[in-house]
Amino acid sequence: MRCFVDSNVIISAGIFPNSVPADALRKAVSMPNTTIVSDYALDEVHRVINKKFPSKVGDFETFLYRLMFDVELVFTPDDSVADEPNLRDINDQPILRAALVANADVLITGDRDLLESGISSPQVVTPAKFLEISENSH
Repeated sequence: MRCFVDSNVIISAGIFPNSVPADALRKAVSMPNTTIVSDYALDEVHRVINKKFPSKVGDFETFLYRLMFDVELVFTPDDSVADEPNLRDINDQPILRAALVANADVLITGDRDLLESGISSPQVVTPAKFLEISENSH
């Protein structure tokens, strides 16, 4: 399964290693899955960590460095892509756009606007739902 991971899941996994988002990220980077992260999401991760968790920047950079060995990095197109639905939070548009360009099967997020968007491709799920789906698919 091609798993696009949103910035909020990466942040939660890095800050709280025993959390459901951390479990979901570990599952996403495990075979047979392919984990996808966008440059836009990584920029967002850096902004949030520097602002909200400045004392954890060093440890988080180490976490991200290790994570990058297990993910496919995609670049976020500046312009909309074919069949791109509009979201109520325009700041989520680049995340969706990158997931579409990467041909993700699932977008793992904690973002309510994305979760309530009604988008079916990629399937937008919480980390907990992703764990449930991945357990049932094996």
